[in-house]
Amino acid sequence: MAEIDWSDVRPRIAALARLTTAAEIFAATSHGWRLAAALTVDELAELEDQLGFELPAEYRSFLLEVSRGGAGPAYGLFPVHRVEGRWTWEDDGAALNSHEALARPFAHIRAFNPAEDPAVPPPPGPDQIALWELPDDGPAHSTGELLDDGPAHSTGLLYLCHLGCALRQALVVSGPSRGQMWADDTADGEGFHPLQNPDGSRMTFTDWYRTWLRQSERTAARG
Repeated sequence: MAEIDWSDVRPRIAALARLTTAAEIFAATSHGWRLAAALTVDELAELEDQLGFELPAEYRSFLLEVSRGGAGPAYGLFPVHRVEGRWTWEDDGAALNSHEALARPFAHIRAFNPAEDPAVPPPPGPDQIALWELPDDGPAHSTGELLDDGPAHSTGLLYLCHLGCALRQALVVSGPSRGQMWADDTADGEGFHPLQNPDGSRMTFTDWYRTWLRQSERTAARG
């Protein structure tokens, strides 16, 4: 995977912060266009050591080069902090990001609604995990369609922001859809679904964050 250049992000966020029209952007007053400090290499290593796996490449590069959280889609990017020696994400819904839940795979490759299937089977075991190909960078791909019959749960989802009313968006960190951004709309009874780019491809973290940044700049420019 090519190195990701995030050098433009902080200047663009700072420029938005200076515009009075930026207050019209949905939920911007919540994060106030502030970006927390980036993680150091040692901090990221400690975080991933506690998790037991490496975060998807695009998000980990953002943590190192831009910020650990703050200005971002909807009410902002959940910040990750060390609390009493343990790394954790903070904000409304970030409590879903337990280390144990993140380490267990997210089994799905297509949209699903647990409300339509109340008989939720247990999470997949190691034999099922072996059916997945997990490349070092970018989304993983399923080697078998049977994965669509996986459990309707949110393990393996790193919740990164909320849109209010318990609607949230998350990065898949383990499982066949690793590296993709998904929406958790279960609060509206709509279930889970992958976020898509205009061309229909699945959104990665970079797509997701930069799409929000471009849309914010357009909204602020229109005034």
